[in-house]
Amino acid sequence: MSAEKGDLGETFDRGRAGDLMPAIEVTAPDGKRLNLGATQGTPVLLNLWATWCAPCVKEMPQLDALAAEYGDSLRVVTVSQDMGGADKVAPFFERMAFDHLEPWMEPDLELGFALESQSLPTTVLYDASGREVWRVVGEHDWSGADVREAIAEVVG
Repeated sequence: MSAEKGDLGETFDRGRAGDLMPAIEVTAPDGKRLNLGATQGTPVLLNLWATWCAPCVKEMPQLDALAAEYGDSLRVVTVSQDMGGADKVAPFFERMAFDHLEPWMEPDLELGFALESQSLPTTVLYDASGREVWRVVGEHDWSGADVREAIAEVVG
């Protein structure tokens, strides 16, 4: 994979820029469903995580804060890759009391394969037309100025 150099360093990998967001359905513990391919119209920051992944858990409050900061101009979608599904995810969300994140799950792990990422966390920014802009594989500080600069590419 290639990473763009410059002001944003090598953190934001643009090797798959232009790829369409996979049209995979994720579910919430209450049975609500979301087809990721139907999220077009608003930029999406898609994060794959798991409750057993320490760097993932560390990022979640930062992603919740990002969702609060950007409101309707950026949809932050966190998708658990936990095999235990709702039994793992629902208690985690209750304990963490996120204000802006929803507990989406995809225990079949199709999303990781579709994104060709075997590492957690993996976070991908999609523009409003559902095309990948960049991705970050591994832990990242989502509270930094570099993140706002990178998100500014799709959010005015």
